Amino acid sequence: MKDYKVPIGELKFSFSKSSGAGGQNVNKVNTKVTLKWDNGKNKSLSKAVKERFKNKYQGYLFDGTVIIKSQKFRDQSRNIADCVNKLNFMIEAIKTAPKKRISTNPTKAAVEKRLRDKRKLSEKKGRRKTNF
Repeated sequence: MKDYKVPIGELKFSFSKSSGAGGQNVNKVNTKVTLKWDNGKNKSLSKAVKERFKNKYQGYLFDGTVIIKSQKFRDQSRNIADCVNKLNFMIEAIKTAPKKRISTNPTKAAVEKRLRDKRKLSEKKGRRKTNF
């Protein structure tokens, strides 16, 4: 199976101030990371993988660009790694095509059991009726 990795040169990072707790550095340090990756211009992924990515992760796509944000950690380098890990996890999840479902017919015994149970239930409800 082919191992899909996005070349680091295709990723663009931008940084901003994180929200939430962070002590006195919260107003000074840009630790929030936004990763931008153009899915359409990627050369390492096949066309089928790109289509599956587009279909499954539509919420991350804006004008054909994947945008992933991370502000989980209080330092920039760990947030960069978190963004890259998220992207790699997303690609891993869709790299193999889903198996086609093969429809099957119920067995003869299953059909007979279903009909027998229906008949029993019908008889039980029929006994509840009162004749006027």
